[in-house]
Amino acid sequence: MNISIGNDHAGPEYKKAIVEFLEEKGHKVTNHGTDRSDSVDYPDFAHPVAQDIVNGTADLAVVICGSAQGVSMTVNKYAEVRGATCWSKEIAFLARQHNDANIICIPARFTSIPQAVGLVETFINTPFEGGRHDRRVKKISC
Repeated sequence: MNISIGNDHAGPEYKKAIVEFLEEKGHKVTNHGTDRSDSVDYPDFAHPVAQDIVNGTADLAVVICGSAQGVSMTVNKYAEVRGATCWSKEIAFLARQHNDANIICIPARFTSIPQAVGLVETFINTPFEGGRHDRRVKKISC
């Protein structure tokens, strides 16, 4: 699977652990995030990730910032994106299964690195259920 990832200054260590996990599982990862803890603007890293989903170069994606709210708001500006802020495996599971989310938005200041890796694992391994959920997902974009 092709997975795009982006992060601001709150997430370099999270990104590193997630990329290592994904590559160990055989996924190709495109990195749009910063590797430094110097303050940066999260939209500069979230837009390229969303564009990877839109243009089909990524199957799924991960964005990380302190609260996940800024990156979530940014990626969800794109009609083809369904970004879900996830802080538990149950939320990550339901975001994929019921909402066909294609970007997981992780709040670095409210999760640990092992939790974040577990969220991504759940997210990428959960298929969209379709059925009644498909009808609802088709109504999301404006």
